[in-house]
Amino acid sequence: MRARVRIRARTLLAATLGAVALLPLSPPGVGAAAPPPLQRPAHVRPLTPGEAGTLRYLVAVRDEPSLLRDFFRRLPKGADLHHHLAGAVRTEYLLRLAAEDGLCVDTTMTALPPPCGPGTRPASDARHDSAFRDAVVRAWSMQDFPPGGDGHGHFFATFGKFAEVVRRHRGKQLAQVADEVVAQNQFALETMVTPVPEGAEELAARTGWDGDPARTHRRLLAGGGLDALVAAARAEADEADAEFRAEARCATRRPAPGCRLPVRWIAHVLRGGPPALVFTQMALGMRLAESDPRFVAVNLVQPEDGDVALRDHDLHLRMLAHLRGAYPGAHLTLHAGELWPGLVDPRHLRSHIRQAVTVARAERVGHGVDLRHEDDWRDTARTMAAREVAVEIPFTSNAQILGVRGADHPFATYRRFGVPVVLATDDPGVSRTDISREYQYAAETYGLSYPELKDLARASLEYAFLPGRSLWRGNPTRDGYHRVPACGASRPGGAQPADACRALLAASPKAAVQWRQEVAFHRFESLARTSARVPAA
Repeated sequence: MRARVRIRARTLLAATLGAVALLPLSPPGVGAAAPPPLQRPAHVRPLTPGEAGTLRYLVAVRDEPSLLRDFFRRLPKGADLHHHLAGAVRTEYLLRLAAEDGLCVDTTMTALPPPCGPGTRPASDARHDSAFRDAVVRAWSMQDFPPGGDGHGHFFATFGKFAEVVRRHRGKQLAQVADEVVAQNQFALETMVTPVPEGAEELAARTGWDGDPARTHRRLLAGGGLDALVAAARAEADEADAEFRAEARCATRRPAPGCRLPVRWIAHVLRGGPPALVFTQMALGMRLAESDPRFVAVNLVQPEDGDVALRDHDLHLRMLAHLRGAYPGAHLTLHAGELWPGLVDPRHLRSHIRQAVTVARAERVGHGVDLRHEDDWRDTARTMAAREVAVEIPFTSNAQILGVRGADHPFATYRRFGVPVVLATDDPGVSRTDISREYQYAAETYGLSYPELKDLARASLEYAFLPGRSLWRGNPTRDGYHRVPACGASRPGGAQPADACRALLAASPKAAVQWRQEVAFHRFESLARTSARVPAA
């Protein structure tokens, strides 16, 4: 067996040092179209010995599914930046929470509060009735979803079915998710939630919307209404933190792995709601991001192709443009371009990504799938590259919701234009995926080399909304990842960093997490080199 692996590695090495041309792999239940050749960035660098050895190992195991899967699981993978907490929780764990809370499930597989009346049954029945359990899992996720079905409709319908479960126990949900993120060898998480939804509805109803963002903002602030809502959101976060720490045993001698994960919250804005509620949630999220370090940004959620979302699209961007001026310390990432021909009228494909970047001044864009269908899309891509506006790409949900994969996906286009790209999971619980599968899909579908995978992982920390200076200088997407002078002479995984580097790592949470990942890369490459059993080139 070892001889066969050595022969395979030697024969493939020369042809694959530039790019690992692995076998196509699609997200669950879909096929992959052949992608166009990827134009390599101008800063492609020579491989270090550790990278060359890791590449040899990756080539050697390309036909060994279990070893290949293990490679991508162990690969350090930065942060997950496009992640909805409710959709990230494993469906089986949601069922467990539903049973613990005594919830009921009706004939449409929708969770309801107790008592369980006619046409419902206790969620706890799933513990001993496997047929019932399987039916709920299929209704609450993409498990066993048939190819060719309405993936868009089923995907978004799942959230209403388990909404009664996820509105409770945010801390317990985070404990389960955080452990999974750490197990996937990631180092930070930004996850989306909807702060105090009932309170936001009440304040929006009292304040209303008169068409003018400035006047409506003043009314929200009048009498301390918005500040009271911020205080309620912070108290809600305190409660979730306490529940998380208790569930994860963070204060004990045996804390769960998730206790050491840096987590930041992004506030949902439900763009299918009335203007008063949308604006109130925007203002709440931005004020939170400026007053509570646990919250960092705002994002619009719900289907971009929804009737209200399409009707009020320009209004929402006008609201955001005003609030960006009022809250310059708040970050903004926007779902934009999660559209495709046939899903909406062609006029709605013309400018959503461009407007997110130029009107709302978003710092990241989520999905961005319809880029090449927009007007002046090349100019939009160049603008994103110049401003370092990253695009968050969850391959599996793009395929499940929009049917877009392989050559149809603009992944290679974004990279060709120098736009920062970060891989993400979106709703891994609903999609039945994980971040390792997203990286494996990217490698196998687009022929990425190991250094390119490494830089994708670095990008997810570089463009995270973590505070502090970066470990990298300049524009690393354009120029390559070169450490700042303070840490230039220090070697991750080697001796203790120099004094200047230690000072940077102590002062900057971002640089500290980036350094942790570089140390992890050193260890990963050392193990891969040893496992390859191939002489160094």
